[in-house]
Parts: sequence; structure tokens; C-alpha cells
Amino acid sequence: MVSDSNRNSSINLFAHIKYEHLLAGIGGGVTSTLALHPLDLLKIRFAVNDGQIVTRPHYQGLGNAVTTIIKEEGFQGLYRGVTPNCWGAGASWGLYFLFYNAIKTWMLEKKNKRTLEPLSHMLAAAEAGVLTLFLTNPIWVVKTRMCLQYSSISNLPSSKHYNGMLDALVKVYRHEGIRGMYKGLVPGMFGVSHGALQFMAYEEMKKSYISYYNLPLNDKLGTMQYLYFAALSKLFAASVTYPYQVIRARLQDQHKDYSGVMDVLRKTWRYEGIRGYYKGIVPNLLKVTPATAITFVVYETSINFLLKNKNLQPISSIK
Repeated sequence: MVSDSNRNSSINLFAHIKYEHLLAGIGGGVTSTLALHPLDLLKIRFAVNDGQIVTRPHYQGLGNAVTTIIKEEGFQGLYRGVTPNCWGAGASWGLYFLFYNAIKTWMLEKKNKRTLEPLSHMLAAAEAGVLTLFLTNPIWVVKTRMCLQYSSISNLPSSKHYNGMLDALVKVYRHEGIRGMYKGLVPGMFGVSHGALQFMAYEEMKKSYISYYNLPLNDKLGTMQYLYFAALSKLFAASVTYPYQVIRARLQDQHKDYSGVMDVLRKTWRYEGIRGYYKGIVPNLLKVTPATAITFVVYETSINFLLKNKNLQPISSIK
């Protein structure tokens, strides 16, 4: 009886998976990444710079970093790693929205409710985040390493010099195995709380807005509302959970080896103090706030268009 119930529950969950959320999420993720990749590159380079590698470029602020990169690597230097970043962002946002909306709608059906409480939104977002992380972590390893290919460091072994995304994936797997593909997974798991907090805040702000103005639950909001809610929710989540991104980037850095999360935590604290955990937060906030706003606007606009053509309600909206 229990097994039949579990089987039926799983079938019901899969019934809520709609590819439109995948397509809309991919569109939003790729669009924002193409527009703002240079800030992501700057964030990573600041985050991994612990001052221990003398051959690594040292930047005296955002302006100096931009001018130095353009001078030493050309304008294309600002777009190192953009290919895996687009693949990673597109896949991550697409899968995240796909899983999140399926889980959320399944919860609504199971509880026979029209709206979910904040804890349920957090749980749905966390579950979607874990699934997405396991599927996309190898892409993020490659993206980080390609962003950290400095023109000033030319004596790297061929196993750590990458000629593109596919070359990087092959070399990481060949020389480091499956463990290399999943470096940074543990702090990434902590990072799931980032998405959970963000989606909870986003959903609650939309729900409060709809309730305040007495709008229909599935009413499509304006672009400015989506921009405002997306930016605020991302700013909130990014500020609270940023240190895990520093730890994850350092674990994935090909120029330095750490034995694990605790090793990164200890060495960062020993040599840099509390500031070390927040290196790169300025370009990160400058990037993630507009990036998320762009992603959510493209997603909400796309999903409303796609589901409207199928005469379905946009289940990304608050229910």
C-alpha cells in the first residue's frame, strides 16, 4: 500500500513537469549572462585572490581590474569563460524553474491549497536547487577555471591550460576524475540556501503585492514589478550567503590546491580575516542584482507567452 502511494505520488510529480519552464529559464539565464559576464569574471578573480600566489594579478579596485585586463588580455579578456557561463546559467535557471514549479504545483495539489506558506516555498526551492546543482556542477568548475586563465601566468602544465569548454571538461575528467568535476559541491550545497531564500522572498513579495491590490492570484504583473521583486530578493539572498561563493571558487581554482572546505575556511581566516570571506562582493552585487532582474523578467514574460499559447495558467505565478 505504501509503495503504491509513493509510486502514485511520484507519477503526480512528474505530471507537473512542463518544458516551457525549462525554455523560459534558459532564455533568461543566457540573456543575463551575455549582458553581465564581465562582472562575474571580476567577482571570481577578486574572490580567489588570497595574496599567496605572487604571479596572480593583483587589482586595486574595480576600475583598475577592468583596465588591467583590457591592457594585458584585450577586451576579450573580460569574456573569458563566457561559453561555460552561458551553458551553466542557461541550464541552471532552466532546470531550476522546471523543478521548482513542478515541486511547488505538486505541493499545492497534495495539500489541496491555492497558496503555499513561506516554509513550503523555501523547501521547494531547496529541493530544486539540489537537483540542479548535481546536474550542473561540472560546468561551473570549467567556468571558474576558464575565468582564471591569466595571460600573466604562462607556465601552467598543459593539463591546467584550457582551449575551450569541451577541452576543459575532458582535461578535468582525465586528470582529476569525477572528484575534479564536482569540486566545490559541498559549499554549493550550502549555497542552496541562497536560492531558497531568494525564491521565498520573491514569492512572498509577489503574494503580498497581489493581496494588497486585491488582484487575481494568476494575474500577470508588470515588468517593473518583476524587476523590483527580483532585484530585492536577490540582493537579500546574496548579502546573507556570499561567503560560500568565495569558498566554492577557491576550491575550483586550478592555481591552488585545498584539501577541502575546512582547509579553505582556516587558511582564509588565518591570512585574510573576515574580509577574505567577502572578497568580490561588490562586483557580485553589481552583477547579480541586474542579472536576476533580467532573468526573471525574461522568464516571466516567456512563460506567460508560452503557456498562454497552450491555454494554461502560468504556474510560476503565486497560487
